[in-house]
Amino acid sequence: MNTFLQYNPTKLYFGKGEVLKLSAVLEKGLKVLVVYGGGSIKRNGVYGDVMTELGKIDAKVFELSGVEPNPRLSTVHRGVDICKTEGIDFLLAVGGGSVIDCTKAISAGAKYDGDAWDLITRKAPITDVLPFGTVLTLAATGSEMNDVSVITNWETKDKLGWGSPLVFPAFSILDPSYTFSVPRDQTVYGIVDSMSHALESYFHRTENTPMIDGFIESLLRTAIQTGPKLLEDLNSFKHRETMMYISTTAFNGSLANGTDGGDWATHRIEHAISAIYDIPHGGGLAILFPNWLEHVLEEDPSRIKQLAVNVFGISPEGKDDKEVAKEGAKALRDFWSSLGAPSTLRDYDIDDSEFDAMVEKTFIKPGVGVYKEMDRESVRDILKRSL
Repeated sequence: MNTFLQYNPTKLYFGKGEVLKLSAVLEKGLKVLVVYGGGSIKRNGVYGDVMTELGKIDAKVFELSGVEPNPRLSTVHRGVDICKTEGIDFLLAVGGGSVIDCTKAISAGAKYDGDAWDLITRKAPITDVLPFGTVLTLAATGSEMNDVSVITNWETKDKLGWGSPLVFPAFSILDPSYTFSVPRDQTVYGIVDSMSHALESYFHRTENTPMIDGFIESLLRTAIQTGPKLLEDLNSFKHRETMMYISTTAFNGSLANGTDGGDWATHRIEHAISAIYDIPHGGGLAILFPNWLEHVLEEDPSRIKQLAVNVFGISPEGKDDKEVAKEGAKALRDFWSSLGAPSTLRDYDIDDSEFDAMVEKTFIKPGVGVYKEMDRESVRDILKRSL
């Protein structure tokens, strides 16, 4: 194991009815900007619950709606303008990872004199932020308990991940019943995204990590057991509860303790694809990850073999490491396909015409991959396998 510092200041309120904590954790009379997406929170009752709580503290409420599934810089700009014009004291993200990611960018941009894109591209340091909290409505990204955000600049077709210790949420409220209205396809993408975060952490190069490896393997096995049951009953509190905790734990820093942090090349490639085509993040990961595994196992199958045996129960008897690893990659693809996730880029009508641009956008920041460091030909090979 490596030496490590674990830091996560987010207070997590988990369980049914925990939205009632909202009026207890906020000061009276705050100017609050509520950030949300397309309006589903008004149909499923979450909006009403939140507004009731804000009314209890006499908050002056402003709203920013319409946050996109891949949140755009233009929406961040709208939020920053409201914060600066109205003197907002606190931000409240009510939604899934996209809404929370957008809110993180607004919280940083609201305290910066220039364009928030400067902060996202690291041209300027983040030195101060507006505080914010979250009410989660979609189990997927883990953004409710981490310091990471992904923002798309649609004008330049760039989608960038960024982060700062200053953009941890002050608190996050997770009521599994708030995810009942999430449709089947978005539920599938959430399962894929959560598992992908765990898988990215799994593919590290640090020695002597049996506890973290076992932690990740247990999380993945639980997702494999729970996912199909949830899709059979989308209103199951029990299964929504399990998947919500999985998605938060998969990307709150716990799975990186003592390691080099994991690989994350697949996420970089997916960001490059969805920057151009605006596809669902979970859908892109479902296509790419099995093909990343197949590409990597040609050089080093050892850890993919471990995944195959310990997570998918594949017997290694009478097989070499590559054979077992190939069965593991196929098992992952087959599982996600059984849920209804896409398996090829052509499922989104994507061909090879933008491969050059995708490859270059993958390397918009240097250093792609840890378990295997990617070069441009490696990325191109994964894209070709994904057609």
